[in-house]
Amino acid sequence: MIISASRRTDIPAFFADWFMERVREGHCDVANPFNPRQVRRVSFAPADADAIVFWTRNAAPMLPYLDELDGLGYRCYFLYTLLDYPEALEPGLPPLETRVDTFKRLADTIGPDRVIWRYDPIVLSNLTPFDYHVEAFPRLLDLLREHTRRVVVSLMDPYKSVMRRLRAAGVEVINSPETRPEFPEMMRVIASSAIDADMEIVSCAEDVDLRRYGIQPGKCIDDELIYRFSGVRVTSRKDKGQRNPCGCVESVDIGSYGTCGHGCLYCYASR
Repeated sequence: MIISASRRTDIPAFFADWFMERVREGHCDVANPFNPRQVRRVSFAPADADAIVFWTRNAAPMLPYLDELDGLGYRCYFLYTLLDYPEALEPGLPPLETRVDTFKRLADTIGPDRVIWRYDPIVLSNLTPFDYHVEAFPRLLDLLREHTRRVVVSLMDPYKSVMRRLRAAGVEVINSPETRPEFPEMMRVIASSAIDADMEIVSCAEDVDLRRYGIQPGKCIDDELIYRFSGVRVTSRKDKGQRNPCGCVESVDIGSYGTCGHGCLYCYASR
């Protein structure tokens, strides 16, 4: 079993202490987000937890616990979202310099193969137009290139709740950006920058075909990656609970929606 911690909230940033308490206790209870009366007990026994995949924008609160997790025999890696959007879109994040420093400290501790950079989602709007990403992606890449081996990209999904939130904040989203003439150049710059830096670039659950730019479909919960850094074979079955374009293998998510304090306007898990 792979534990996903978590697509629904930022456990490393806000619930690191809780997570470690659950590790020491040996389990946690997770309510079904669509039926709160349905509760599942998830075992944290090392024999049951093949790997733990952390999703975060700020791993600093987890750093003191990494040695303990390693000593207990847990196999972990981090999916680390790092963007440089205006504060209007990301009101609750630490300064970029702090987040970059944390990213580097994490990679120095567990190795760059186990810290995956997510330039995701790519929000195209009046605040972050095509030219914004043409400049921002290579700049962030230069800061992180020695500290990760893979970058994940995808376009923002226009969920109704997200679009309402953005409109209320006065953010004008560029609809169907893949149909705009500026789109191919933006994607070529992003892809070529990563490739030139010897960094693997893949997409995440993306409906738009980005292969023409050299960006292959990826899987964030990745059995092959786990095998490469741990030598342990985990399930390779596709997670049927995710959308069709998602390549992730099966995992159990232990988060709860609406509990992340970052408040990013474009986030589907925000409330």
